[in-house]
Amino acid sequence: MPRRFRSRREQETEEVELQVVRYKPEGIDALVKATKFTKKEIQLMYRGFKQECPTGIVNRETFKNIYAQFFPQGDSAAYAQLVFNTFDQDKNGTISFEEFVIGLSVLSRGSLQEKLEWVFSLYDVNGDGVITKQELAEIVTAVYEMMGKHTDPPLDENTTRLHVDRVFQRMDLNNDGVITIEEFMDSCKNDARVKHSMAVLDTVL
Repeated sequence: MPRRFRSRREQETEEVELQVVRYKPEGIDALVKATKFTKKEIQLMYRGFKQECPTGIVNRETFKNIYAQFFPQGDSAAYAQLVFNTFDQDKNGTISFEEFVIGLSVLSRGSLQEKLEWVFSLYDVNGDGVITKQELAEIVTAVYEMMGKHTDPPLDENTTRLHVDRVFQRMDLNNDGVITIEEFMDSCKNDARVKHSMAVLDTVL
């Protein structure tokens, strides 16, 4: 019996299926211990995650496309990249289901301390343990670009610079030109607006 040649679509489908088989998430019980989610919640999330990402991982472009759907009025690419880097704990260029769930657990159910540590790592773009004025400007600019026409006041270079200067001055408690995690924590914990934002997860995430 002659061998039937498989179509390109069949080959691609088979490749995806093989990747799904190869990808083994950590045991559900291990994730329950590492997060604040129940076993059932994690199972439901994994089902949805696999539906959106059949290979079991999310790459940068997919992540940016997801963000673009939530913020169609602006350009969310820069901010999505920064958030992606924070979720991507092992810095391999992809987000696994484990990384996704652990990050989500911190953001949605973590303590104020845990949430602030996550946000600090987002702002500390190069991961050297401090936030510079340039890094803060990068974050603020990315947020303004993402919000697009809905920014108030309207986006311009002067608005961004003034906002960055004001925030940096408030957080750089010893005026040495960088914000340490201790300064960041102290500033945020003493700011009622920040505490409220963390409580309702009003972090543009």
